[in-house]
Amino acid sequence: MLSIRPFTDADLEATIALWQACALIRSWNNPEQDIAHCRANPTSELFVGFYGGEIVASVMAGNDGHRGAVYYVASSPAHRNKGFGRQMIRHAETWLKEQGVWKINLMIRDGNDQARGFYSAIGYEEEPRIVMARRLDP
Repeated sequence: MLSIRPFTDADLEATIALWQACALIRSWNNPEQDIAHCRANPTSELFVGFYGGEIVASVMAGNDGHRGAVYYVASSPAHRNKGFGRQMIRHAETWLKEQGVWKINLMIRDGNDQARGFYSAIGYEEEPRIVMARRLDP
């Protein structure tokens, strides 16, 4: 079992290292800025999961006022298949439900069949949607 709690400033380095180990960071997403933005928003929270005294899992959850979303779902490659990803998702779901959210959306990068299988196995369903985006920064 994981010990799960909200992120604190002392968790920054270990959390970013976890995200790097899980290949979640992209050049266009600054993890420190993403964390700061999450923490500044009262409808968002970043949770970290501890096992053996170290951060081995994470999930960022947010409520846009209409739906919930999860990001940065990570489970350390050294601790895969222990149910940590599932525990983090369930923790985020509980938190979002307490915020009044009744549906969660998430995005999976094209070709990430491992993530697709994980979410399907824990009850998430694919919906016929097209995700479009526009960058507002240069």
